Amino acid sequence: MALEYDFIRIRLNRGILHSEPEEDYREVILRKSEEGWEFVQIFAPSIAGDGTASFFELIFRKQKGR
Repeated sequence: MALEYDFIRIRLNRGILHSEPEEDYREVILRKSEEGWEFVQIFAPSIAGDGTASFFELIFRKQKGR
């Protein structure tokens, strides 16, 4: 079974006490699932100076040709 993957990056707007995503990840997951994609995971690398993420990526997969 050959798979294809899709990666969607959502940037985080950093505030003083917390960060807000530019887009609602729940809506993205629901939209992609309607398109036949299976949600795999959220990846949030620690890359900012304080160790927090400035973005996260949603990872999806589906069988090729679907």
